[in-house]
Amino acid sequence: MANKCNAILSLLLLLLVGTSHGGGIAIYWGQNGNEGTLSQACATAKYSHVNIAFLNNFGNGQTPQMNLAGHCNPSILNSCTKFSAEIKDCQSKGIKVLLSIGGGIGNYSLSSIEDARNVSKFLWNTFLGGKSPSRPLGDAVLDGVDFDIELGSTANWEHLARFLKAYSRRGREVYLAAAPQCPIPDRFLGTALNTGLFDFVWVQFYNNPPCSYANGNITNLLNSWSRWTNTVPATNIFLGLPAAPAAAGSGYIPPDVLTNQILPEIKKSPKYGGVMLWSRFYDVKNGYSDSIVNSV
Repeated sequence: MANKCNAILSLLLLLLVGTSHGGGIAIYWGQNGNEGTLSQACATAKYSHVNIAFLNNFGNGQTPQMNLAGHCNPSILNSCTKFSAEIKDCQSKGIKVLLSIGGGIGNYSLSSIEDARNVSKFLWNTFLGGKSPSRPLGDAVLDGVDFDIELGSTANWEHLARFLKAYSRRGREVYLAAAPQCPIPDRFLGTALNTGLFDFVWVQFYNNPPCSYANGNITNLLNSWSRWTNTVPATNIFLGLPAAPAAAGSGYIPPDVLTNQILPEIKKSPKYGGVMLWSRFYDVKNGYSDSIVNSV
């Protein structure tokens, strides 16, 4: 009888493990000079992914430009190369560091398939494994590219994804991430996401009340999460959240609500990858990741 009870207990434990699993925390860094350095962010051991934000001018024949707020001035030669060592430091800790393209302010679009090809070449040579006389972040090789597309044209992002993924080499994968809004399909990235090429999809469950947390109601968020995980061909889907009430217009979730009510439900999905936070600056101010890291 004891052996039978032990077998049943073991089976129950296996079922529990099989229906819930841990994930990581992805963070956006680069849009506030008061958020500390990259190395400081990675030294916390709280983040699995860091998105350097943003390359916010590119495509349609224009000269690409970065905006890293108060950290450095990418238009000045070698102003930002100091981050090369910090990127390598983060990567040495097993943290994936990606370049985020797009954002809520800028001028970017892809006018054609050929334009997408040209942008992919620029990204490969300037930030990834290629070579260029101008590498604003130095010789560090980033792990991939994050698509945070919120402006401009909705066309040709799937082609950029294909061109970038084709640069993957044995032993050096080019990871692709995306940050769509929670209404599904995302009007900018819906077609690109359907390619199945994206390794990480951190859905922005904020600034969109119909599919975000609001006034104690978690139903809309959970329903939207279910649609994303059941229909989007991505291995790792993250719950994207503001790290403080001031970080977004709506959608902030108190840490206790997240850890007690929401995470236990969404972690049941085999596609659960973790939580994405906007941004490092707000996370430092509010300590949000400290409150959730043991539950993610």
